[in-house]
Amino acid sequence: MPTAKPTSSVRLNDLPHPVVAGLVSVIVNYGGTFILVFQAAQVAGLSPELTASWVWSISIGVGVTGILLSWFSREPIITAWSTPAAAFLVTALATTSYAEAVGAYLICAAAFVVLGLSGWFERLIRLIPPGVAAGLLAGILLQFGIRAFGGMSIDPLLAGLLIVTYVVLKRFTARYAVVGILVLGLAFLLMQERVDLTGLELKLAAPVFTLPVFSLNALLSVALPLFLITLTGQYMPGMLVLRGDGFRTSANPIVTVTGLGSLLMAPFGSHAFNIAAITAAICTGREAHENPDKRWIAGIAAGVFYILVGIFGVTLAAVFMAFPATFITTLAGLALLGTIGGSLASAMADARTREASLITFLAAAANITMFGIGGAFWGLLIGLLAHAVLNGRLPRRARAPLQTIQPGTEAAAGKGPPN
Repeated sequence: MPTAKPTSSVRLNDLPHPVVAGLVSVIVNYGGTFILVFQAAQVAGLSPELTASWVWSISIGVGVTGILLSWFSREPIITAWSTPAAAFLVTALATTSYAEAVGAYLICAAAFVVLGLSGWFERLIRLIPPGVAAGLLAGILLQFGIRAFGGMSIDPLLAGLLIVTYVVLKRFTARYAVVGILVLGLAFLLMQERVDLTGLELKLAAPVFTLPVFSLNALLSVALPLFLITLTGQYMPGMLVLRGDGFRTSANPIVTVTGLGSLLMAPFGSHAFNIAAITAAICTGREAHENPDKRWIAGIAAGVFYILVGIFGVTLAAVFMAFPATFITTLAGLALLGTIGGSLASAMADARTREASLITFLAAAANITMFGIGGAFWGLLIGLLAHAVLNGRLPRRARAPLQTIQPGTEAAAGKGPPN
């Protein structure tokens, strides 16, 4: 780790704004698509102890890596769990054992460490056509958007309230739309006495070690899609947010440190974590501090808050797992609308590659399962083959690699999911 960059002294009156920005970013993150982690845990049939360990490991990992990166770079490096990866795991863990998934997490994390140390970050992303990457992400997430509105046939009052509130908040305060529907939904459920929190105790989370199992199936159907989805759907938009606000830290140490953190925390349940997008934007802009040299404090504050939440992961798990299924699916789907829309827009942007991107999107949305290998892998493979046939070859170098971050660009503007 390099020596921390020199910076001007921090005075007491420099703290309130960046600390509040860090707190808001954490609230937005947990109040948004973190519910996907609990969905994935339920699909995998994890016990409350294993679920709490997942919460503990990812919260502590995100907090510590964010603190380290912000301190040594003196820039607001906000880290977060991979939201599209968590959404992908809701499907993947239905056909993959938990021990195999942990093995896949380790492989994915090791790949990010190698990628960061090698400096090949931009070279690798350019090997995947932007439209294909965006189509893959949109196809994987499509079912979550559908489920958001499918809840209308099960619990029309609850689902309808959340949908209407989301649209209204998007019109007037887009950044806090997800937090708003979370708070309103909770209030509605408590008024109807549909959430039983009696007997809830404040408990410390305890990490639970899971011995990883490595298999070809998990490598192809979990590790590879997890790596590509996190790379294209999280790292790229996160770096754009930093660059957009004038920060110039290299992506290589960020990829390396978050990869190492993921590697250490994977045996305790954590899937990939990475640089954040929308929650980063809360801390990298003028809202955090008028002076850009003071905004790194927001990264430290966010990391501290993440660690505090991680310590009480058992309580957090119990609260979220007490929610009705309709509330969970509607909230998750609405929180992912921005990413789905941004991914589709990016996939369809280039007329020359539009059909290959569309094929990727449909193949991924179909969730094909053959030979025990999940749909994300087949969607990517079919999309790459279609692109090669329709365009003669895969591009040696994508024209504009940052085109893959269109979903993240939406998120950075407050229109996508809170990661």
